[in-house]
Amino acid sequence: MVAEGAIRAGCRFFAGYPITPATGIFKAMIDALPARGGLALSAPDEISAIAECIGAAMRGYKAMTATSGPGWALMIESVQYALMTETPLVIALVQRLGPSTGGATQGAQGDLLLAEHATSGGYTIPMLAPSNARECADLTEIAFAWAERLRTPVVVLSDKEVGMTTERVDFTDGSSSPETYAVGTNGNNGTYYFNRSGDIPLFTAVGGATRVIATGSAHDKRGKLQKNSPETIDVLRHLEEKIRLRAHELEIVVEDIQPEARTLVISYGVTSRAASSAVRLARDSGLNVSHLSVKSLFPLPYAALDRALKGVESVIVPEENLTGQYRRIIAPYIGNRVLRGINKIGNMISPSEILRAIRVTP
Repeated sequence: MVAEGAIRAGCRFFAGYPITPATGIFKAMIDALPARGGLALSAPDEISAIAECIGAAMRGYKAMTATSGPGWALMIESVQYALMTETPLVIALVQRLGPSTGGATQGAQGDLLLAEHATSGGYTIPMLAPSNARECADLTEIAFAWAERLRTPVVVLSDKEVGMTTERVDFTDGSSSPETYAVGTNGNNGTYYFNRSGDIPLFTAVGGATRVIATGSAHDKRGKLQKNSPETIDVLRHLEEKIRLRAHELEIVVEDIQPEARTLVISYGVTSRAASSAVRLARDSGLNVSHLSVKSLFPLPYAALDRALKGVESVIVPEENLTGQYRRIIAPYIGNRVLRGINKIGNMISPSEILRAIRVTP
């Protein structure tokens, strides 16, 4: 369904290297794109795959790659290059268990911090987390819209269970989006020209009438290398500001809130399915509990968190990792409320495990 969402978004270039559990996306794009006038490449490795996608995106084509943890580790330097050159790009990251080669056929939610903190300097990479097949398609479409609007790489973070589970999805509207990015020109002002730090430069494709200077080094608004000029600092600040200032516009959550609830479950990805079931069971037994299912992991959905936390005394965050990665990130915003994690690897978190935590939470 990630491939379906990409095609509906207008993606016509894909490059990837087969890696479980992301190979389904690879195969779907290889099968589908040629018939639609697109190009899908089997790259010799992950570094080549993302470099090819960046090149296509710089030319103006909507491009995507797909990988898992080991491949993402190889792609990180190129992801930073796309961020620095403000190149729109979508990466589907399908998580699997463990570090290094890990457990290729076992799901997990252990790459969240690796994905979000993949940049030198700590810049935000927008990230979406589907929990089912329909959301894989819908959120991938949104990822392309974000990439174009923000001129930045965007990650669609799923896992083996979400990425390889077969579900029926109805696409009857037949909608599709343009196959290339909207192209403008900053005239003589330069490739990265903006008035205010949060503004986004018009996208200028390489190979056209306007000269484009692209570099991963610190640069001014024209793309020329500058070490520590005020304009260079403005550009570096702008890379974060353009996302931070739009955080409220980028929030995508499902809020299932009970006004009298004192317990809140916050979930993302595959665990949102178990969390939804657990909340229903808790309510059936007479307990008041709320549920916030987060689809836009980053930038953090601050406003949604504030709304969901009103009147709440305890928060539960189920995650298929050992360290409670999203729990650690949102902890500063929880205040003096009780914050508990449900963490395990090797098997999916069940509704009954979340229900037990709800029942024993003070």
